[in-house]
Amino acid sequence: MRKYWEIAKTYTKTQLVWRADVIFNMIFTISKILFAYLLWGIIFQGKEMVGAFTFHGMLSYYIVSSFLSQLEMSDGISGEIHARIRNGTFSKYMVIPVRIELYFMAMELGVVLFYLAFDFIAAVVWIFVFRIQFVFAAEGVVIVCAVVMAVLGMVFMVQLNYLLGLLTLKYQGIGTFLMIKNNLVSLITGSIIPLALFPESVVSVMRMLPFYYVTYLPSMLLTGMCGDEAMEGIAIICCWCAAIQIVIWVTQRKYFKTYDGVGI
Repeated sequence: MRKYWEIAKTYTKTQLVWRADVIFNMIFTISKILFAYLLWGIIFQGKEMVGAFTFHGMLSYYIVSSFLSQLEMSDGISGEIHARIRNGTFSKYMVIPVRIELYFMAMELGVVLFYLAFDFIAAVVWIFVFRIQFVFAAEGVVIVCAVVMAVLGMVFMVQLNYLLGLLTLKYQGIGTFLMIKNNLVSLITGSIIPLALFPESVVSVMRMLPFYYVTYLPSMLLTGMCGDEAMEGIAIICCWCAAIQIVIWVTQRKYFKTYDGVGI
């Protein structure tokens, strides 16, 4: 495990080179919270509740979900793998003494650790700027479940983006797969609209998909809602992580032996 920790530390240090990215990342976090404040401020005019949310509860949800969604930065993995397979340099990952998917998980960990403090500061600042009566879960068990679920959700997204990148070994382009994934993530992670406002029949379908447990449910748990789904949610996302890992192993075994490392 030490070698993966060294990889994570290397990528944490690498982020210092791209200081402008830190600023833009904080701006994106702030813009989501500002959008929520303006939009829901209008919707809540003359209303105490919308669905199961108070105004401050809704803003608390957006602050937490924005924080978690900004930490999920694995999108670049699929593009990195796609580019390296196409130009014939993916073989560098095949010769170093590490498991390739764990290399990318360590890389993601290094990036997340770097941005963690900055995203947290941005979220806290806006709590004070908007004078939000921040709503947070009171039960320690629920908080722990939310953190575990959020971590598992990030692991799943790394696995998914890694798998989508590997599809370049079979398909010339993976743009269609990435488009489908991005649309699903935008909708089902609840980063646009909390899924609690959707009809129950729709939400019950979304609960079967892993994206429900990446950002939305951890955010709901951390703001004191959906506590009865905590343990079940962890079990479901664990099953998805295990299932996609099996698909990764099968894909690697099938296509790595046909990869000649000369590009396309």
